[in-house]
Amino acid sequence: MNIANLMAGAGCTFGENPAIAVGTDLYCTYGDLARRVATMAGRFQDRLRLEPGGRIALAMANCAQFIEILYAAWHAGLCAVPINARLHQREFRYILENSGSRCCFVTPDLEETVAPLLEDIPTLEHVICVSSSDYDALFVGDVVEMQERAPDDTAWLFYTSGTTGRPKGAMLSHRNLMAMTLSYFADIDGVTPEDCIIHAAPLSHGSGLYNFPQVAKGAKQVIPASGTFDPGEIFELIAAHRGVSFFMAPTMVKRLVNHPDSGRADTANLKTLVYGGGPMYVADLKQALACFGYKLVQVYGQGESPMTITAMSKAHHADTDHPRYEERLASVGVAHTVVEVRVCDAEDRPLPPGEPGEVLVRGDSVMTGYWDNPEATERSLKGGWLHTGDVGVFDADGFLTLKDRSNDLIISGGVNVYPREVEEILLLHEGVQEVSVIGRPHPEWGEEVVAFVVRAADRGVVEEELDTLCLDNIARFKRPRAYCFVDHLPKNNYGKILKTELREWL
Repeated sequence: MNIANLMAGAGCTFGENPAIAVGTDLYCTYGDLARRVATMAGRFQDRLRLEPGGRIALAMANCAQFIEILYAAWHAGLCAVPINARLHQREFRYILENSGSRCCFVTPDLEETVAPLLEDIPTLEHVICVSSSDYDALFVGDVVEMQERAPDDTAWLFYTSGTTGRPKGAMLSHRNLMAMTLSYFADIDGVTPEDCIIHAAPLSHGSGLYNFPQVAKGAKQVIPASGTFDPGEIFELIAAHRGVSFFMAPTMVKRLVNHPDSGRADTANLKTLVYGGGPMYVADLKQALACFGYKLVQVYGQGESPMTITAMSKAHHADTDHPRYEERLASVGVAHTVVEVRVCDAEDRPLPPGEPGEVLVRGDSVMTGYWDNPEATERSLKGGWLHTGDVGVFDADGFLTLKDRSNDLIISGGVNVYPREVEEILLLHEGVQEVSVIGRPHPEWGEEVVAFVVRAADRGVVEEELDTLCLDNIARFKRPRAYCFVDHLPKNNYGKILKTELREWL
């Protein structure tokens, strides 16, 4: 089983169909793309000397090349390591070193950040910019046959931040990605060759994972010309393309709804808007439904079970006569077809509807484990079930509502920020005695990062120093947007900081 068979099949069956567009300009057809993929795969083998099972990283903003590199890697039997383009150089270094990636592709905006790492990471041999002649040279030569892969061979190494401050690489196999693809058709939407997906969210995350159903049916992938999320540009693309679908974080949906063009924009071509990756408040959801109609689908997933834990369909959004309609809008829907979902107590015993507990998941979309981290794998996959760490409760109809997030995760703009990671950086400053990081509501981003800081007795510290420390060590979006200097942090009898009290202080 090789997920690259989806591209080979599309090249054969839908060869004349547009495969990738940048804005409204055609980049290539599926026939062209399949040939480019098979040619590039050959150069991975004979020029870069990459062997099946090896890792190849993508530190890239959204662009057409992202998709062809992914499939060329799988065609050659390699494992792709897509990396969030917004990370700090220090974070790029860790992921590239931990994954053992021998080659990293970059967009021009990241070349100066990543290229110097060639000197620091012994296993990293190539950093190739997609605008360079080195990249163009990968399409010179013969095509090669696709490498056979076992269903449980790792195809996508998804790095997700952990509470230890070190990212963990969730190993997503070819079987995982295929199960997720089939679940899209079963639980999210049908796809035709006339449809398209507009990649407004990062290809390294949820939007990129939704490329598979589109490729499988010969539908078009559209990359915004800006390479970013710009609401005005998105409305123009909706009007220009047919059968449009998206994956967006709730904060992105809110920005679309609140944009001045939303009331007069032509959204007739919008087919499906999938939202997930953070909490969608009911008031915001109602505004989105009023703006776009009953075209919204919610998904709840994790990097460890990508896009596939629960979903709330268009029909559920439209069932306004249901007596518990409001409650359902506040939920994350029902279990995906390809997984089992339980709510369990501390001993992993299933709980009845109405009782909250930890959400556990089992199925073919659940990762095979964490890369080079058997201890974390054993904890997360105990008993054959993925322990999400999320607290949820089922109702009598099987709708799951999330009550809390594990480890006080902060979701800002649809991106995970783990407080422990930020806290460890702030504690590097000699003027910081104690620190605790929490999230507070933000009207546009969902949440923003706030740090409560206890100064060291023998020296002072100011916000500017802490900001500089964060910008030197972690991605800009993770740094606190506010610092609250306090005399002490509230703690229980065991010395644990009470973040619930900190939220009350805010």
